[in-house]
Amino acid sequence: MAQTLQVVQAFDRAVITEVPADDARALEAKLAAANRMLRDRDAWLKPHQRSAILLRAVDLLEARQTHFAQLIAREGGKPYADAAVEVTRAIDGLRNAADELRSFAGREIPMGLTAASDGRWAFTTKEPIGIVAAISAFNHPLNLIVHQVAPAIAVGCPVIVKPATATPLSCIDFVALLREAGLDEPWCQTFVTDDNSLAERLATDPRVAFLSFIGSAKVGWYLRSKLPPGTRCALEHGGAAPVIVDRSAPLDRIIEPIVKGGYYHAGQVCVSTQRIFVHADVVEDFVERLGARVRSLRVGDPLLQETEVGPLITPHEATRVTSWIDEAVSAGTVIIGGGRLSETTLIPAVLVEPAADAKVSLLEVFGPVTCVYGYRDLDKAIDIANSLPFAFQASVFSADIAPAMRAARRLDASTVLVNDHTAFRTDWMPFAGRRQSGYGVGGIPYSMEEMSQDKMVVLRYDG
Repeated sequence: MAQTLQVVQAFDRAVITEVPADDARALEAKLAAANRMLRDRDAWLKPHQRSAILLRAVDLLEARQTHFAQLIAREGGKPYADAAVEVTRAIDGLRNAADELRSFAGREIPMGLTAASDGRWAFTTKEPIGIVAAISAFNHPLNLIVHQVAPAIAVGCPVIVKPATATPLSCIDFVALLREAGLDEPWCQTFVTDDNSLAERLATDPRVAFLSFIGSAKVGWYLRSKLPPGTRCALEHGGAAPVIVDRSAPLDRIIEPIVKGGYYHAGQVCVSTQRIFVHADVVEDFVERLGARVRSLRVGDPLLQETEVGPLITPHEATRVTSWIDEAVSAGTVIIGGGRLSETTLIPAVLVEPAADAKVSLLEVFGPVTCVYGYRDLDKAIDIANSLPFAFQASVFSADIAPAMRAARRLDASTVLVNDHTAFRTDWMPFAGRRQSGYGVGGIPYSMEEMSQDKMVVLRYDG
């Protein structure tokens, strides 16, 4: 009998549906189909065909925004208002990939600079790197798929995408939408499984030229260590994003963006605000204001329009985050908020001055928790912010330019946001973790570069 995966609502664990699970035979068939398409150069889609498919997908997705927003809220637990924004971003990502094709090109390589290179004309062209294996995460079940699939389609790579086990429905429906937009099946196929060995087999198959992985650092770096020679990859992991609050920062204007950065999608974001370093002159006032706003957050069913914070993805994750909070509190940390509403839903919390060796100070929480630490010396705060083995995005809030620019220069981050929260992102900007937080560069145009390769043509002529 065919295996199935049960998909449940993150909030109340009610069953949404069951979907067929792929096995080893299905994986081989999908890889073989993608490889046949890649090897038949006459079957490659021309740039105008790829652009047209992406733009038709834009129209189809725009017509189904409500369906996808509800799906994201149900399977992933993201509050409906934020889920609707995710769909809007996915639409823009598709359009971005199509638009990028207008400037996605090689360049002329100078010749005639030496006598030996005279009489030649050289230029590069772009070719697809090959089959892309895309392994995705649960926290943005539509937009992350678009981040991985749209660039592959744009540059002409066959792509096999494995959604997170907890949130496969957005991916399945999106790939069906691509079929409707005119993309033949071998160019984009889903691979749905909860078998980690099969997922590893997909990632490490020698026919795969590029692995796009979004998920835990432990799994991502392990898969990279197993890739065959020649296989390229991009890894997107997480961090414990730091924020510096200077004493000049206008507290009445910065609380809202910090709360958004820390509690958006219940903190289940790879660049979620986690460690907030506040100048000692304003830390007491800051904690009072932050605590009041966090206590007022509306927590509950993500399908309700008014909900600001929904559930964590599984009961196991809620229990883990609770245990980390309890560890910090038992060591004397002051807590504002906190508690558990249901199997998966936690009441947002602020931890004040947790110990330097507490898990919440050292590891990515991935839950509705922020930690506040006072500081006197800016450089010492920056040193602590930089002390963990991972780095992604960071923020500094200041009304004075000098401390803002000092922090921007010295924070070890791929992006430093000035007077904005750490979770800000547009899909056309570079998005990359440093050190253990990732490898390669995300963002639609940057992924297109990584999924393509240059070919140089040198033309020799007389005359």
